[in-house]
Amino acid sequence: MGNKVSTFSEEQLEDLQDSTFFTRKEILMLHKKFRDLDPQLVPKTMLNDEARGVRVAKEKFLKMSEFRENPFKERLLRVFSDDGTGDLCFEDFLYMMSVLSEGAPRELKAKFAFAIYDYDDDGKLGPEDIAMAAAVLTQNQLTAEELEVVVTKVLDEGDIDSDGHLSQAEFEHVISRAPEFINAFHVRA
Repeated sequence: MGNKVSTFSEEQLEDLQDSTFFTRKEILMLHKKFRDLDPQLVPKTMLNDEARGVRVAKEKFLKMSEFRENPFKERLLRVFSDDGTGDLCFEDFLYMMSVLSEGAPRELKAKFAFAIYDYDDDGKLGPEDIAMAAAVLTQNQLTAEELEVVVTKVLDEGDIDSDGHLSQAEFEHVISRAPEFINAFHVRA
């Protein structure tokens, strides 16, 4: 009978499971993935405050296969890091992966997609935000005129109150008519 080293306490695992869409096994697998990003920094056991205190640099996450090809990888990391730097602690990482999981509800995905597209962080999607998102989505293949057409069409269709911006509710209405949105807003861990 050997001593089994626990990565998390029973209480921590219950809390992590209650706050995500993951099973215990998936949480432990994601901890291994997180630890593999920087094994010298991330401890095998996170029984104290390590899950919030140990932060892995965003450059390590950018090399992950799940994010390498994602055009919004920088924004994803900034939005999910509690300090806005893109460096993530394990809880930030776990929550991001949970929101991006297939088990997360559409409303939660929409909330974070809105935050990711809100480049100026002003709580609304203005013409500049929409243009930047369109440019990223098309890998900068659109001309300035084509981007202007996209912005105009998005605002014509979605800006219900005609204030020149999309609110969170207006954004959710726009993507509710796009069933492929759910499929595009996830990663497989």
